[in-house]
Order: sequence, then C-alpha cells, then structure tokens
Amino acid sequence: MLVISSRQNPFFKSLLKLSSSRRERRKTGQTLLDGTHLLLALADVGGEVEKIILTPAALDNPEVLAVLRRFTAEQCVLDEVLFAELSDLPSTTGIMALYCIPAAAAAKTNGFCVLLDGVQDPGNVGTILRTAAAFGVDQVLLADECADIWSPKVLRAGMGAHFVLEMLEHTNLPAFAAEFDGDLAVTVLEQAIAPYQANLVGDLALVLGSEGAGVSQAMQEMASLRLTIPMGGQIESLNVAAAAAILCYERQRQLGA
Repeated sequence: MLVISSRQNPFFKSLLKLSSSRRERRKTGQTLLDGTHLLLALADVGGEVEKIILTPAALDNPEVLAVLRRFTAEQCVLDEVLFAELSDLPSTTGIMALYCIPAAAAAKTNGFCVLLDGVQDPGNVGTILRTAAAFGVDQVLLADECADIWSPKVLRAGMGAHFVLEMLEHTNLPAFAAEFDGDLAVTVLEQAIAPYQANLVGDLALVLGSEGAGVSQAMQEMASLRLTIPMGGQIESLNVAAAAAILCYERQRQLGA
C-alpha cells in the first residue's frame, strides 16, 4: 500500500489549498468532505465523490469501512500527520473525500426562499442551511459577503444539508427581490410585527441580515413585510441562526394549520 508522506507531493499540496482557500475552491469547483457523517449523507442521496483520502489507521475502522462500501471512487492513503493538516475536526475518523461542487440552479421567482444578506459566521451559515433543509426551503441565496458555503466549517455545521438544498452564492439580492413574485420579509427590530401576526404561507423570500449590521437598508426598503421576534427577557436580539429556525418553523406551523 503506497502512503503519501511528503508535504511536497503535488496531490497533497492541491488538497491543502482546497482545505483553506475559498479562491481555490471557486477556481477548481472542488471541496473536501471531511468525516463519515458527511460522506454517508452524500451516499444517502446517491451522490459520488472524485477520490477518497484515508489514513492507514482508518482502514481498520469498521465505521470507515462501512462508508467505503457506499462509494466506488479511487482511494488514496495519506500519512497521519499530513491528513491532520487537512482536517479541522476535533476528533478525526481518518477519512475525507474530494468532491465536485454541483452547478447552481437558476434563481427562483416563487416558492419559499431564504436570503442571507451578509451572514459571515460559518457556523451560522451552516446551521441556517440545515434549518432550511429541515423546513422545506426551496432555495437559499447568499450575498457576496457571506461565508463560503463549501468551506469545512459550513459543511460541518450543515450536516448534509448541502446535498439536498438548492443554493446560490454571490447573488445580487436586490435584483433577485425585484423579480420575486411573492412577499419579501425582512427581520428587523423596529416598526415590525410578530411572525404569527403575518401571513407566511404564500410565496415568500425571507431575508436574514448580518450578525452585526442586520439586513441592509436596500433590502429593507424593498420589503413588504417587516418581522420581529417578540422576547420577554433582557436580550435585545437573537442569534441569526436561531431567528431563522423560529421563522421557518412559524411558516411550517401556518402551513400545517
């Protein structure tokens, strides 16, 4: 069994760039899926990978062997030290894969869309993607300033949502909003109504703003709905991912009713 152990190996150097560079991921159209959970989530929807990267020890791990049975891709073995440079998991399982990022679909003009207006924290973006997948969001659109959805941290927080969601990065949100057929709802603190006072069951584009500045003024001016989440405590606002979960649930509740 040939084990790559040199940092000068061209394949390892290409993987290292993918693990840390948004520009490299955009240029190559590839990313790394780290860990058994992401790979099983991909396998469950019939997805494939370009190549599987393993540590020598992973070949004796029953959990890893179960993953390998789900894919037909070529396997490559990396020295443990080199593999650790690629993985940011606190406890690695010794398996990751090279994955081709799918082409984005065209922007929708109806349905239920979530618009991320400058959400920069990777954990928040990934959690929102997971929430969107759980509540049947048709499409998630992200402005340029948002975290890279194919970065390791967003992938980890998304927990497989990437493989079942339509997602569009680098979106001109005002231009999208101008073409959208339904309501444009923004999350703000003032001059707003509670989600349960609004009709959220039709075509809806829900805008979630950045962690610091909130929804941009341009998007606020285009909104037909201004929503705020009433709270009884002493905190002014919620984390954006928590707010996304509440609002998506409220739409689901209204649809169920």
